[in-house]
Amino acid sequence: MDHFEYRDGELFCEEVRIADLAAEFGTPLWVYSQNALLSNLREIQIAFADAEPVICYSVKANSNLSILKLMNEAGSSFDVVSGGELYRVQQAGGDTTRVAFAGVGKTDAEIRFGLESNILMFNVESEAELDAIAAVAGDMGVVAPVALRLNPNIDAKTHAKTTTGKKGNKFGIDIERASELAAKVLADGRLSLVGIHMHLGSPILTTEPYAMAVKKGVEIVNEFRAAGHDTNWINLGGGFGINYKQNEAPPAKAFADVIVPAIREAGCRLALEPGRFICGNAGVLISSVTFTKREGGKLFVIQDAAMNDLVRPAMYDAFHRIWPVKPAVEAPDDYEGEIPGCEPVDVVGPVCESGDVLAKARWLPETSRGDLICTFSAGAYGTTMSSNYNSRPRGAEVMVSGGTHRIIRRRETYEDLVANEMIES
Repeated sequence: MDHFEYRDGELFCEEVRIADLAAEFGTPLWVYSQNALLSNLREIQIAFADAEPVICYSVKANSNLSILKLMNEAGSSFDVVSGGELYRVQQAGGDTTRVAFAGVGKTDAEIRFGLESNILMFNVESEAELDAIAAVAGDMGVVAPVALRLNPNIDAKTHAKTTTGKKGNKFGIDIERASELAAKVLADGRLSLVGIHMHLGSPILTTEPYAMAVKKGVEIVNEFRAAGHDTNWINLGGGFGINYKQNEAPPAKAFADVIVPAIREAGCRLALEPGRFICGNAGVLISSVTFTKREGGKLFVIQDAAMNDLVRPAMYDAFHRIWPVKPAVEAPDDYEGEIPGCEPVDVVGPVCESGDVLAKARWLPETSRGDLICTFSAGAYGTTMSSNYNSRPRGAEVMVSGGTHRIIRRRETYEDLVANEMIES
């Protein structure tokens, strides 16, 4: 996380002191680095430039309108999985003709919205969905562009809850049925088979799954073309991993090296749907220590960020680096294992669930009531998966650029919690 660093014993985002942001906006607080977002997007754009790809930022990773606007202005398009996400893209000024619409359960209303928005393609997840798209397109008198989302049965070695490309996952169509469904599209004047889509899971930390997937993808596209389809797109989804710990994730160029040559040789267009890679290490979650206590042979650090703010540790057993904003001990290179001057603690939140734990037995320096703590690599799947569980208002979001900052989402109030509810008078 190059744009977050400790200087003279305290944490900065770019040129702004994190402690100053917490004092101004309170905690829990989400802080994003604009330059990190742009740098991560540029890394992908440069790595894959020879394939002239359409980079579709995955809105589900972080859907804040300011981030979407920034991505749009930097040349990114978008991957959406709901009508609400497509609406957000429109509100941010995105070009909907370059949008890929994914998701296993698109409603007729969402399909119509996508067609009205003239999207680039629907990633079709089932034969039933194919029939539904054809019906809506027929009613509208248009031809719907579709890409068959194929399940290549490739094990990308991700968490069981984030794998998407193995047989038996809820996503996609068994690859053995590709030709059958392609023939169905060819016989239906309401549909146009523009490509194929394969998403393998997330986060993926090796290039081998993509090498296997692109090989299978090219073979299938060639089969489709031989059968009379004008099929040009191979969409390999997203899933590129990031460094949650140290240097476990390959750079974008490593993935490009195994994908681009096959795409160019096949004469195909490439679409990618990165999300985590762009925003994961561009954001942090700042919290304040509420209490510490020793019970049951453990030291608990209770702070004001919880599983309703960042659910990944509770839901995926995810690891996030955690360290004080103004530590008494210098931040280590390795956040796992014993650290001199520290002791193992459980970092927990105030939600009434035993699973509300951000880290277990993590070695941290001594903290006291009111101290600020940073949870790193929290820019992806933080706010978008957050909730008001326990009737907790969600925190503010702030964007930092150089030495300046601006609020991009205000802190929720108690009034916000009940604004849409009704009771009889």
